[in-house]
Amino acid sequence: MRQPPNPRESAIHALAARIRRLAPSCGPVRLVGVDGHAGSGKSTFAGELARELDGAPVLRLDDIACHDELFDWTGRLLSQVVEPLRRGGTAHYSPYDWRTRRFGPPRPLPPAPVVVVEGVGAGRRALRPHLALLLWMEVPREESWARGKARDGEEQREFWDGWVRAEREHFARDPSRPFADLLVLQRRTGYELLPGPAGTGEPPPPLTHGDEPSAMW
Repeated sequence: MRQPPNPRESAIHALAARIRRLAPSCGPVRLVGVDGHAGSGKSTFAGELARELDGAPVLRLDDIACHDELFDWTGRLLSQVVEPLRRGGTAHYSPYDWRTRRFGPPRPLPPAPVVVVEGVGAGRRALRPHLALLLWMEVPREESWARGKARDGEEQREFWDGWVRAEREHFARDPSRPFADLLVLQRRTGYELLPGPAGTGEPPPPLTHGDEPSAMW
């Protein structure tokens, strides 16, 4: 008997097929942004999407940010990554080590057909013109932050207090969700993808803990 498709795999498979059909957005590259609040599951989703895209590179914005510049890293991202890719060349960026508080040696990022950019601020104003698609992890911010704090433990409490303030300020000045093409909702059995505000032309109602989507993407 044929097994029913796995909802998680089916949604990501369909999304990968859609991305492959998109026109390049940054030189020869299709940049795909995965944004959302800290702790919303961006890294896991981006990793699964990259695997479905035949091992597409994932640029994690945690490697671009640093303690002194939690969100003031636009210039570094544009100069080290976006501009080289836009010219069709290999980008080189220096990943930040959050333990030693130092930037490491340059790491190459070739102009692959798809590059996934994952992290808080992946849909910021300065980056959106270079994105082929923007995805937003649709998890309420308080729930996301609670997940992140539980993941990082008590020793990171002070950092998280500062992060939450900085994230609030960032999204107040430069929101990403209103410009998302798709909303990513994680369910017990996988992911659901719904049209985002950019796809519908109007912002959908905010997601609450009891909300359920009305349609499968």
